[in-house]
Formats: sequence, C-alpha cells, structure tokens
Amino acid sequence: MPNKVKGLLERLQDDETVIVAEGYIFHFERRGYLKAGPFVPEVILEHPELVRNAYQEFVHAGSDVVLAFTYYVHREKMRLIGRENDILKMNKDALRMAREVADETGTLMAGNICNTNLYTPENTKEKNSNIKDMFKEQIEWAVDGGADYMVAETFLHYGEAVIALEAMNECAKDLPKVIAFSPVASVKDESGRYCTTDNVPYGEACTKLRDAGADVVGLNCGRGPATMIPILEQIREIYQGPMCALPLPYRTTEKEPSFMQLSDPQNGERLFPLDLEVASCSRKDIAQFGEKCKELNIKYVGLCCGNLACQTRTLAETFGRTVPASRYRADMSLHCIFGTDDKVDKDHREQVHSVIVNDK
Repeated sequence: MPNKVKGLLERLQDDETVIVAEGYIFHFERRGYLKAGPFVPEVILEHPELVRNAYQEFVHAGSDVVLAFTYYVHREKMRLIGRENDILKMNKDALRMAREVADETGTLMAGNICNTNLYTPENTKEKNSNIKDMFKEQIEWAVDGGADYMVAETFLHYGEAVIALEAMNECAKDLPKVIAFSPVASVKDESGRYCTTDNVPYGEACTKLRDAGADVVGLNCGRGPATMIPILEQIREIYQGPMCALPLPYRTTEKEPSFMQLSDPQNGERLFPLDLEVASCSRKDIAQFGEKCKELNIKYVGLCCGNLACQTRTLAETFGRTVPASRYRADMSLHCIFGTDDKVDKDHREQVHSVIVNDK
C-alpha cells in the first residue's frame, strides 16, 4: 500500500521544497557493479542488497523520495544485453525495495520511466505505439508496486514526452506525474530560446505538458548547474507552474554545455563517461545551485548522474534542512592542522602548519 505520509502535491501546495536524489546509474558504475555503455542496472538482480543500501544512503543524505531504480529497465535496453526475460523481475525487485525503504524511512516512493532511445520525429505510428506500450508496462508495474507518484525523465524530444504522459494518464491517472527534459543539445529557435531536439521551446513544452495533465515539469540530467540555469530562467519567463530542476553535478561551461561535451583540461580528450570526476562540482557549486532554485521558485530539486550523498546533503542543507547525515557535517575546528579548538595540540598544529601550509 502507498505511504501514509504527506503526498507530493500536498507538499508543493504548502510551498514546501521536495529534495530528490537521482543518479543511481553512475553511482553503481563508479562502484564497479554496472557497465558503462549499455548502462543497464543488472545490479538489481545480482546485488540487491547494494541497491537497498543506495536507497537508504540517499535518504540519509536528505532525499525526500526513494526513486525506484527502474531507469533503463525497459525492453529496448534489456534487448541490447540479451536479458529480456528478466525485465519483470528487475522492475518488480527495484520497486519492492524502494517501497520498503520508503516505508521504513517515512519518505515517498516514485516510479520511474525514461527515454527509450527509439523515438524520432519521423517515427511511424506503429513505432510510437510500441514505445507507448513499453512505457505502459513499466507504469503498471510501478502502480502495482505502490508508487506514490510517477517520474518520466531525460526526454530529448517533446514528442516522446507526450507519449509518456499519455501512457501515465492512461495507466496511473490517480498518481501525480513529473516529467523532465534532458537539455543535452543546444538547439535554439530564431529568438534564441532553448528548444527540445524536435524544436519546441522548453517553456512552451512545459506549459503544454502541464495543460495535458503533468503536475510538475522541467529539466533533469544533460547539463550541470551553470548551463542548466539559463534554460530554467527561460522556462520561468513563460511557465509559472510547479517546476523541477535536477542537473548533473558537473562543471559544464558555455563552450561545453553538456557532460557529453566536456573535455579534459590537460589533454583535451572527452571526459564522458569514465573520466567526468575531473569536472565534478564542488559542494559550494551545489549550494549556489540551491540558492538559484530559491530565486526561481523551483520546489522540486535534486541531482542526477554523478550525484554523491554529500552533494545531496549539501543541497538539502541549503534549503535549511537538518538531515541524518548532517550529524557528520565538517568541523574543522578539531582538525590537527587547521583546527582552532583549544583541545587541538597547539605546538604540533603550528609546527606542521608552517611546514605544510606555509611551506617553510
């Protein structure tokens, strides 16, 4: 049964901020349990205890939501790795563990669907019907698994987002719906507005989806805070409804606006996907992103691929939260070199400080 905790829409209606930790794909690739390239979370079946632990870790860091790890567990991705027969169990197990952790921690559980990598604007009706069927089966599993609301995300095309919303309206009509575009490409119209890959300005796309039944719309993935914020600002000029913003925690730039374009400053080689740590955001970067979300009145905020628990904690604390992980917030007053507390040995501190920090 769904949680008896305060729902997503009730929180937003009460002007509360909802913190959402995403990024499980990169989390497990870094830990050595997921293959870059196909990016299919086989870890759900092979090491379910680690998936449960990741859910718990992000809640500990301040996430209000356990996002079920069903991203890229759709038929097209499963076909690529030859595990079509495992699709039901993989979805069901990820949803079950998410529901259990949400119940244990008093948080919300969200079902998750994503881009299929099959959509183009030139698709036949039959191909789009197949895409919709892929969405519908995952949505139905999420509803059966007790999801409190649905997330559909990382859409490059407005057209595919529309199909996803239609599927959610049909299969999860009573659940709140969040839809997010991934602004990887730098498509602009004649007036300089950023657009989806099929040339719909993001502000208009969000407005249309809201009118068609989405409850929260916005952006996730693709870009770091620095290059996502200008698009969020453009959306806010047109769309005033509930909005989501979940960038990557990487230092994307105007010259290299997406994480797929980032290059190594030392050798110019592409960083995606294995060397992105070179461009990681600092915790101050994350705090600044949170402050910008406050300015734009964005109430559904989080971090996507590359997210670390410490970054989620920083984001939560930027919104005035004290979360379980706040117990371990840095206290440099007790550091052996930089400490200022009287309990730190003064002679050792000063001698080492002069040698290491001042290099004398």
